[in-house]
Amino acid sequence: MNTAKTLRFRASRTKLRAPKSWWEHRGLNDNDVLFASFERSGNTWLRFVLFEILTNDTAGFLNVNQLLPELGTHQNSEHVLPNGGRFIKTHHQYRPEYKRAVYLMRDLRDVMLSNWARDKEMGFSQYFDNGKGMDGYIESFLKGKVTRFGSWQSHVDSWVNGPLAKSGNLLVVRYEDLRKDTENGLVQMLNFLGIQRDREQVRKAIENNSLRAMREKEEKAKKSGATLGKGTLLRKHNVDREDARFVRSGSVGGWREKLSREQIEMVRKYAGDALVRAGYPAGLTEEVPSEMVAHAGNQRPVTFQV
Repeated sequence: MNTAKTLRFRASRTKLRAPKSWWEHRGLNDNDVLFASFERSGNTWLRFVLFEILTNDTAGFLNVNQLLPELGTHQNSEHVLPNGGRFIKTHHQYRPEYKRAVYLMRDLRDVMLSNWARDKEMGFSQYFDNGKGMDGYIESFLKGKVTRFGSWQSHVDSWVNGPLAKSGNLLVVRYEDLRKDTENGLVQMLNFLGIQRDREQVRKAIENNSLRAMREKEEKAKKSGATLGKGTLLRKHNVDREDARFVRSGSVGGWREKLSREQIEMVRKYAGDALVRAGYPAGLTEEVPSEMVAHAGNQRPVTFQV
């Protein structure tokens, strides 16, 4: 692996990142809306769809960030919201600079598997597995040691129980709900953002960004040497391998077939209560009580065990 790349990767997981994080947040204003999520929660797919709804143009890896920027690249981006604000992607936990946000939440276990596949393909998983392979990686992930943004459970808690949720300035959208009913979920998001679009335009954008369409766009971008966000290179090789893709299957509940019972129990140990409070089953056999399900748009406070 490239030594410089390895050093950058390791530094991004230490306190050395604090000055860079401060720099990334400069220039936000009260009219901006943050599009927040934990890494690998479906943010890219949703931004592609929103781009086409807003522009009637074809979304691609080269133009989405110009209109719907990633935090740190937002300074000169277009003000697309009716109030003159920008719609800015972030993976950070809640911060006081954020005044209004949409939070995209996805089942911890599917998020974890997507991160595992990416880090394994990139050669980074070895830094977290403690010589135990996937089991070691899962434990490190649950402890918040893998990503730059802490554990899934602390990330969700910072948003769902944060000031924006209590003031009505947060819309919580579950990835799984969006996959079941993408059109109505998007209409709800557009209403929250104050954007008016007809249903036909929404349906067209959804159709244009199916899994197949997104993968075709990824392959096209790879051939052109495109980057996504702040220098995230789209890998040119092994485009047919699932773990080598940036756009993966986007599965719902794929963890049920891919995690062992021991691994599922490990997740339950660290994050079972948080999963149930977010509306997900803690294991293979549990049903989530209906009163615990956090439907998209439900802003009631939720207590997470972190």
